[in-house]
Amino acid sequence: MFSPLTNLAGRLRRADGRVVSDLARALERLRRRRPRGQGGAAELGDPGRGLRVLSWNVLRLTGASCAELAWLIERHQVDVALLQEATVEFEELPLRVGGGLVRHPLPDRIHGPAIWARAGVSDARCVPLFSLAIRRHAVVADVAGVDFASVHLSHGQLMCRRQAREAGGALAGSAAVIAGDFNMVGPLRLDGFREVGPRAPTHYANGLLPLRIDRCFVRGFACRSARALDPGGSDHRPILLDLAALPGTLARAAA
Repeated sequence: MFSPLTNLAGRLRRADGRVVSDLARALERLRRRRPRGQGGAAELGDPGRGLRVLSWNVLRLTGASCAELAWLIERHQVDVALLQEATVEFEELPLRVGGGLVRHPLPDRIHGPAIWARAGVSDARCVPLFSLAIRRHAVVADVAGVDFASVHLSHGQLMCRRQAREAGGALAGSAAVIAGDFNMVGPLRLDGFREVGPRAPTHYANGLLPLRIDRCFVRGFACRSARALDPGGSDHRPILLDLAALPGTLARAAA
């Protein structure tokens, strides 16, 4: 069914003009895109494919754009993106790449955590986290039977650890993923979860001090690969993970 698009894209590439070139790229993306409606629990648990998760602090108004995020999602064929400091601009993401998105700004802020999923999101909610200064919450959603939480935690090391445990306690399913900007250095013991994120620095404090504060914890999954990508317009590097469900995990989640 995509052959006419393929032929048209080929002819447009040979034409001149910026608009024509942009249209050709859009047609190529449409030709390669997986049909909507796929992405349920069976696909997430496919041992040949697994689940590809991206987490990124996009740095509110001065950082990465929605267009840059959309390009990254398509470039890496991401299934689920967990975002921090996302502004209203990012609510356009489903118009660019399909899927569904939920975003909840932090109180009195223009930005907050968000979750996008190619398969769509359900049962989305905010989970308040204990805070003293800037009020924090996690955004939690179900994606095809897997519980996800996007977090942007406080800077105090005791505080952010308490908040991480609160976010983990809000995920009741056997299959769960917590990722985001933890603002945390050193180890964290999170009952039932295992840390699987990349070990490379993901942020440079004041542009100088390398820190690994963008992290990912999973339950019911093994990690096939984890890497930190180029930061693009943000001051945080996005982290990209390929996860594989442990035997029976998604079956228990769907039960």
